[in-house]
Amino acid sequence: MNKKVTPEFDAVVFDLDGVITRTAVTHTKSWKKIFDAYLEEKAKEDNKPFREFTQDDYLTYVDGKPRYMGVDSFLKSRDIHLSWGSPEDSPTSETVCGLGNRKNEAFLETLKNEGAEVYQSTKKILYELQEAGVRLGVASSSKNCKAVLEAVGLLSLFEARVDGVVSAELKLNGKPAPDIFTKACEMLHSEPAHSIVVEDAVSGVQAGAKGKFGLTLGVARKGNASELKQNGADYVITDFEEINGVSELNELFMKFRTK
Repeated sequence: MNKKVTPEFDAVVFDLDGVITRTAVTHTKSWKKIFDAYLEEKAKEDNKPFREFTQDDYLTYVDGKPRYMGVDSFLKSRDIHLSWGSPEDSPTSETVCGLGNRKNEAFLETLKNEGAEVYQSTKKILYELQEAGVRLGVASSSKNCKAVLEAVGLLSLFEARVDGVVSAELKLNGKPAPDIFTKACEMLHSEPAHSIVVEDAVSGVQAGAKGKFGLTLGVARKGNASELKQNGADYVITDFEEINGVSELNELFMKFRTK
């Protein structure tokens, strides 16, 4: 049994996809479905070879970014420049927002049909942190954050939720800017220096570092440990099974907070 400790940190802000839930796989499939269909159509129009959307494309241009920014970033990498449009655009519109809305429809359909899977080690540490009196927040670029957390029964654990919906309302900058994490801290009545960020995306650990959090913990589920370390993660794990409860998390925080 882990010994009880009084943590030196006040709050932990978790990313959602790839950290709490295994929805990153669902997102990747949804992105590939809409991008491949669009790229194939575009290739025929331009009489050019079709190049599929790859996992590397997802990690480099889309992962961790707000939906429309991800669309724009990837398309520009293929020298495709669409008008931005507006969030109200139909999913059939050939705009950045239209393609983003098309992807969201695909994601929600998959979530409804297949649900979402929780990383059990993350769920365990969440309850341990709550029991230790640590305030919990979730910060995600996803506008579906609430729906996903409700689907897996974890929404009530979080005192603060800063997702794509909240970011749009408050006009917050997306990752790698630290805005969504610092806003979550503010909602939790904590300071970044007294808090931990947990992220699996390069843009996310960059945000944690820029926000001057006491500890930016990277979760390398995609074999990207070195990239996370190079871009701002103080310490990298592949799963919370490697962390021996709140006690070891506290030791890591105390080790890196004066960096």
